[in-house]
Amino acid sequence: MAVAALQAVGLFLVTNIDDIIVLSLFFARGAGAPGTTAKIIAGQYIGFGGILIASVLVALGASAFLPEDAIPYFGLIPLLLGLYAAWQTWRNRGDDDDDDPGKAVAVWTVAAVTFANGGDNIGVYVPVFLTVGPAAIAAYAVVFLALVAVLVIAARYVATRRPIAEVLERWEHVLFPLVLIGLGIVILVEGGAFGL
Repeated sequence: MAVAALQAVGLFLVTNIDDIIVLSLFFARGAGAPGTTAKIIAGQYIGFGGILIASVLVALGASAFLPEDAIPYFGLIPLLLGLYAAWQTWRNRGDDDDDDPGKAVAVWTVAAVTFANGGDNIGVYVPVFLTVGPAAIAAYAVVFLALVAVLVIAARYVATRRPIAEVLERWEHVLFPLVLIGLGIVILVEGGAFGL
């Protein structure tokens, strides 16, 4: 069990380190808005829970629920959310938001982006889950779920460091849509969606 737990830590770090950037942008977007941290935590757990469930189902042979060819199309989720955020930024470009306490961050937006960004996680977790027993899969899941909290705390820490926070505050309205659009395109292209 200890070996499985250590392997789980390494696997989680390798597959989720990029989430710090995305989560930091969510924190920057919701800075000053009430409940931002709770919404990001809830969204991250819902999205990552979906990743775990999909990985276990596929590993258990339930590929009828999530065909492997469908995973790349999850890139449409952050792509569309990013395009919507870009449109909102363009639409509100003349507004003075110096007194703005922050934009509300929706739990389901965080969850959708987390799940969509987890296509590579599913692709990595499934072969691992196929080679270990149910007890090891349970150990992986427990470690992963504990590390989700650490990931959110790390992202919050990054987003609240004064120099980083100032850059994120100044450029969040541009970075947030760009990162989501880029993430969506990478997921679609790397997965070969639409014959790319």
